[in-house]
Formats: sequence, C-alpha cells, structure tokens
Amino acid sequence: MRIIDANIILRYLLKDNLSLHKKAVEIIKGYDLFLPNEIVAEIVYVLEKVYHIPKSEICNVLSLLFERNNFSFVDKDIILISLQYYLEFNLDFADALLISYSKVKKADVLTFDKKLNKIIEKI
Repeated sequence: MRIIDANIILRYLLKDNLSLHKKAVEIIKGYDLFLPNEIVAEIVYVLEKVYHIPKSEICNVLSLLFERNNFSFVDKDIILISLQYYLEFNLDFADALLISYSKVKKADVLTFDKKLNKIIEKI
C-alpha cells in the first residue's frame, strides 16, 4: 500500500497536464492506495476554491473514485457521508467531517459555529 498525495488525484481528475495525467492514471490503476482524510479535504478545497468546480460535481466524481477497490481510508464511511453533508448542507468539507464524526462515532463536537451546531442538532 502507498499513500497518495492530492496532486496525483488532481492531475488524474483535471487532466490539465497530459504527462502528469498519464502518470496519475498509472498510479491510480496500478497500486493499492491509502488516502488520509487530510488529503481528501485538500482535494475538495482545491477543486472548489481554486478550480471553481460545483460541489455536486466534486461529490459525484470523488464518490465514484473512492469506490475503487484499491483505495483505502482511515474510515471510508466518514469520507462518503462527509461528501453528502458537504453538498446537502452547503458546508466546508472540514465541517462536514466534524458532523460525520458526530453522527457515526457518536462524538460530541465542541464549536462556537452556530450553523454547525444547528445542523448537528438537526440530524
């Protein structure tokens, strides 16, 4: 297993550099890959804030990509649920992760963010 960086996934998805895209395809298809939550958050951030990709498209593409058998995560359910919350509640991905931990792991989230607290109480 190898840990994959955000840049490889971004080149794979964006196809903005054909040489790096080809290498990214080889990596993504050729290895068992571990994707830390922090890297998922970076990918989402870059796609949304730098490339201005709509949240719905980000969620669809990443959900499909993360279903590949060669990807592993700390907790895949947390990532997939976070993508849903990110879209459904129009949140930053980090806040969606917090809500997912709250619901899946039954963890209390301590925050001053009123919007986040309302969503946590709601679901």
